[in-house]
Amino acid sequence: MKRIVTLSLVLAMCLALLTGCGGSQSEETQEPAESQGTEETGSAGGSEAEFVWVASCANTEDHPAVQGVMKFAELLEEKSGGHIHMDVFHSAQLASDRDCIEGMQINTIQSGIMVGSALAGFTDELLVFDLPFLFENSEQGQKLCDSDVGKEMLASLDDIGIKGLGFMEYGMRNITNSKLRPIEKPEDLQGIKIRTMENQIHMEAFSVMGADPTPMAFGELFTALQQGTIDAQENPLSVITSSKFNEVQTYLSVTEHVYSAAPLMVSKAAYDALPADLQAVVDEAGMEACVWEREYLAEAETAWLDELEAAGMQINYPEKDAFVEATKSVYDEFVGDEAGKVSPELLEKVYEIIGRE
Repeated sequence: MKRIVTLSLVLAMCLALLTGCGGSQSEETQEPAESQGTEETGSAGGSEAEFVWVASCANTEDHPAVQGVMKFAELLEEKSGGHIHMDVFHSAQLASDRDCIEGMQINTIQSGIMVGSALAGFTDELLVFDLPFLFENSEQGQKLCDSDVGKEMLASLDDIGIKGLGFMEYGMRNITNSKLRPIEKPEDLQGIKIRTMENQIHMEAFSVMGADPTPMAFGELFTALQQGTIDAQENPLSVITSSKFNEVQTYLSVTEHVYSAAPLMVSKAAYDALPADLQAVVDEAGMEACVWEREYLAEAETAWLDELEAAGMQINYPEKDAFVEATKSVYDEFVGDEAGKVSPELLEKVYEIIGRE
């Protein structure tokens, strides 16, 4: 019965996505599906209902964050004694990042993972992660994620109908390109058409360095690189490797310009529909899955660089000082008290947490 309901739910959502917008990469809001993510099955082990969830991930199955969500699903089933079952859909099979967020808001999708940058159009609370060269390494980013400030960021997602359980991560973002030169200094980006997320801070950072930032849905990126529609892209090693960008890009410049934290999220409506004991299960499983994913990612990153080099990518490690200087104006533009900006008070707290002046 559980599998039939899950299949019916998935088919209903896929039909709604396809008929409502013509594909999974739409920027438009979808109509809610009939299901609310629950199935009444009677009492079992003290629980009055069995809850059938679906999770959406934009990245490929072997991406660490997708593996982390699969670990979350495994822990949910195990710790709930089978009362919570979650099917995981990867590679944007079910929804783009934006559609996933909107799906969680209306409870047609119960869980999702994505970089915090994808939430920029929904909340300002995670914008600080997008400031260029704020974090020198992943360890500094993790300090913020695990701090009281990080917990407040997760709690703020309640305001948009989503519950944040913890932070996984994609890692530090780097640049790949196929323009006959590695990126050694900001001037090397002059005239390069680079795909970015639809994030104003990211776009401004590349613009002030002379590049031509071009927002594009992630699902279109590989083909655009392959056909030469764009010259470059920027992503963590986890995405570069799992998406096989080495097949269509020559140079990898380890710029580490942004730390990509990735909140593990569930629909607040789905979470609130659970009894208290199963809410505790979700909280515990979520935190364990986040720890597991970070460890998985850390072990893999060194091997990925070796694999990419063996596959023919030319890897360089530019000095960051010139890039930091070139992007200072981004802070002037996007740090302030207005909507769509990082508050100065928050930035000061972040500096203190990560040990920067």
